[in-house]
Amino acid sequence: MDKNKKIYVAGHKGMVGSAILRQLQSAGHENFLLRTVGELDLKNQSKVEYLFQKEKPDYVILAAAKVGGILANSRYRAEFLYDNLMIESNIINSAYQNGVEKLIFLGSSCIYPKMAPQPLREEYLLSNYLEYTNEPYAIAKIAGIKLCESYYKQYGSNFYSVMPTNLYGYYDNFNLETSHVLPALIRKFHDAKLNNSDSVEIWGTGKPYREFLFVDDLANALLFLIDKINAGDLYDNDLTHINIGTGEDLTISALAELIQKTVGYKGKIKYDPSKPDGTPKKLLDVTRLHHLGWKHSTSLEEGIKRTYEWFVNNYKL
Repeated sequence: MDKNKKIYVAGHKGMVGSAILRQLQSAGHENFLLRTVGELDLKNQSKVEYLFQKEKPDYVILAAAKVGGILANSRYRAEFLYDNLMIESNIINSAYQNGVEKLIFLGSSCIYPKMAPQPLREEYLLSNYLEYTNEPYAIAKIAGIKLCESYYKQYGSNFYSVMPTNLYGYYDNFNLETSHVLPALIRKFHDAKLNNSDSVEIWGTGKPYREFLFVDDLANALLFLIDKINAGDLYDNDLTHINIGTGEDLTISALAELIQKTVGYKGKIKYDPSKPDGTPKKLLDVTRLHHLGWKHSTSLEEGIKRTYEWFVNNYKL
């Protein structure tokens, strides 16, 4: 990618967007279009249109989204659907209207059906029912995927989507009301350690399997794909997106034990089977990405260690 191109990273203050920005900066890019939530409401169509008309970005990486774990997805179903639909629709349409050279939309592995065969191949999209707990978020992300595909098929826009697995890392959300499972467990074990608690309670049975990717590895994969892949490479081969993950998973109970060890908490782990488990297994098939020549470089153990160190040094309880 030409170092002089103007790159709009939507959501650059979040965990994913900040990692992408760091990766671009380390690769020598300096021409960025950046706006915080306070400066620009991405749900406001007219303001997003004005930004694109004024700034004319060449590349767009759409990492902005309303995100959260099972609790947040269950409690704020309307916001998860509405906010994400508005954000992606405004940005993708404005990118088309202003001649953006390439746009990459970040989805989520929750787009796949609850009981889809494992590992999850890109072709399984829309093949069955979604997991109810995160259905609104998944529907919004699927709409974004199809919007990118439709702009390519109707107008030839070089827009396509990538589906990361569960992400974690620096600048993650550690709020127990809205966080995903890995940062929530880091927070729970850390708090229990500080408070000398006898046990830590975890939602569900601990039996579901999950895959996790360190967010800096995702950012590295995106830079790789920006240079290697165009929209036609996917859509002309009957694909709508490409998976980004590790191809490896573990149970929630194994994850909890690994985080417990990293944090240094000595108490017990208790599971609450009355709470939802979510999808039983959600492992991405990353065969296509591996064939292109990219694989993750950060082990889960190392990634959790680095994330916990960042949490201790930067997160204010």
